[in-house]
Amino acid sequence: MTTNVLTPPSRPAPARAKPRRLGKGARKAWLIVHIVAAGAWIGMDLVLGVLVFTAMWTSDPATAAVAYQALELFAVWPLIITGVVCLISGVVLGLFSKYGLVKYWWVFVKLIMNVVLVLLVIFSLRTGVQEAAEFGRGLAAAPPDSMAFPPIVSTSAVLFATVISVIKPWGRLRKDKS
Repeated sequence: MTTNVLTPPSRPAPARAKPRRLGKGARKAWLIVHIVAAGAWIGMDLVLGVLVFTAMWTSDPATAAVAYQALELFAVWPLIITGVVCLISGVVLGLFSKYGLVKYWWVFVKLIMNVVLVLLVIFSLRTGVQEAAEFGRGLAAAPPDSMAFPPIVSTSAVLFATVISVIKPWGRLRKDKS
């Protein structure tokens, strides 16, 4: 007498879903947006630095007043917009490319730097620029503190992000389980 044991049919291993990728044209378009936004960001940081250091080092009060007041015209909202465009385009490129958002260290570092810099513009630079513009309008006895730091920190950070985008250091953030 043979015993017939019913065994459930074997299931094939679940197929790994193929990651969604941008088409060639879409990827290039997003990459162009990302590069242009980062370039604009660096350019605005450099102009910010020129205005701040001109105001700090000039002996002419009228030149200092104009430089400090010019900060208010372009420093905050254009930097926020450029930073957010850079962030959005970077997230799109990360999500729909082989690099991912948290797959490689250099992508993860850039993501964190971008978020931190945009938050610094919103919560720190905005206040400093308003104080500098007020100082420029009134040319009080003492210039505003710490305006030298934003152009130095932001320019250095965005240039660093650009360099790591090209050289892609450190490898993967974590090993694939496959």
